[in-house]
Amino acid sequence: MPVEVVQTIDGFMACEDKLGMEAIPGTAKLVKDSQNLVGISIGGGAPLCPCLYIVQVFDNTPAAKSKLLNAGDEIVGVNKKSVKGRTKVEVARMIQALKSEVIISYNSLKADTKEGKGLDIALKKAKHRMVENLSSSTADALGLSRAILCNDVLIKRLDELNKTSRLYKGLMDHTKKLLKIFYEMSSTHRAFGDIFCLIGAREIQPKASDAFTKFGDAHRNMEKFGIRLLRTVKPMLSDLGTFLTKAIPDTKLTIKKYADTKFEYLSYCLKVKEMDDEEYAYATLGEPLYRVETGNYEYRLILRCRQEARARFAKLRSDVMVKMELLDQKHVQDIVFQLHRLVSAMTQYLQDCHQQMKNTDLFPIEVDLLRTTINYDRSDQFNDGFDDEEEEEEEEEEEEEENNRSGGGGSLMEGNLIDTS
Repeated sequence: MPVEVVQTIDGFMACEDKLGMEAIPGTAKLVKDSQNLVGISIGGGAPLCPCLYIVQVFDNTPAAKSKLLNAGDEIVGVNKKSVKGRTKVEVARMIQALKSEVIISYNSLKADTKEGKGLDIALKKAKHRMVENLSSSTADALGLSRAILCNDVLIKRLDELNKTSRLYKGLMDHTKKLLKIFYEMSSTHRAFGDIFCLIGAREIQPKASDAFTKFGDAHRNMEKFGIRLLRTVKPMLSDLGTFLTKAIPDTKLTIKKYADTKFEYLSYCLKVKEMDDEEYAYATLGEPLYRVETGNYEYRLILRCRQEARARFAKLRSDVMVKMELLDQKHVQDIVFQLHRLVSAMTQYLQDCHQQMKNTDLFPIEVDLLRTTINYDRSDQFNDGFDDEEEEEEEEEEEEEENNRSGGGGSLMEGNLIDTS
């Protein structure tokens, strides 16, 4: 582990513990803005810390636009004047005293931010997830310290997204039931049409046959109108399903990544605050703090991690806002289009069916039942066929008896004749 011996403003010697990190020299030439600022905050310095370092680089400032200075970098000079052994207030005044242009000499901290993402940060992220929806009073009562992102509108937008998801699911279920009903009704129209056309084909009376056939064709056409409605409305389910199963889950996944990055950023903010409180406590007691007296590299690493986490958080937040805006626009346009498609298809179906039945004004249909292929014998309508068989049997018996009588008389006459002779 590299250790560098430095001399403080009080003249005593201290060892600079870099924790294995490197510092690469560099120079940044910054042009001040209209408010005479370069856009950095400074920490460390005499009398407690041998290093002066950048705590934060503010957005949309000359320092941020230069992309040279980062949180955790050490400031070693201002306009080629060394700042070793000076306080942060003195260095800030040196920068403020310069007009229009400032040259800052620095040692860029080359550190792996993964080293700053330890168990403590992981536990803080878990705690932030748990207390996200707790009120301040509840969190304080439980003794849970936390950092909160104020006015995070994306949480409300996520609730709206869940409501939209439920709306689309309900609309899809209703549309599926509606299509099923129309399919069954079209099948009924088809069955009616087949039956009436069959009656018309077997009817021998021309007028009645034409009437039944025309009425059957009307029902067959109504079945075609129903199938056309199904083909028109069915793509609606596909479009709604794409929005429900792809667009919304993709946005939720982006929001989930955003929330994870937010919790990580808030964890680093809380870690920085805890380390600041520790420094203030030791300074108040007048006791030395090892990490501060050796260059505060651990603190500077956390500052760098916080800066990068904030950059990721800002980028994801921007992406989520854009996605949510596009999703809202698509939702408004899509729901109007789909409902217009459904209403237009149903209107066309009802108009076509009404016109079809209006043109088929056939009733009453006059049918002469005596001239149909089905003739009713009203006299024998309750005869089951047994009476005919009984009559036939009686006739046969009578014939046999008559035959027997005639045959028996001849035999007697013969006998008499024979006996007489």
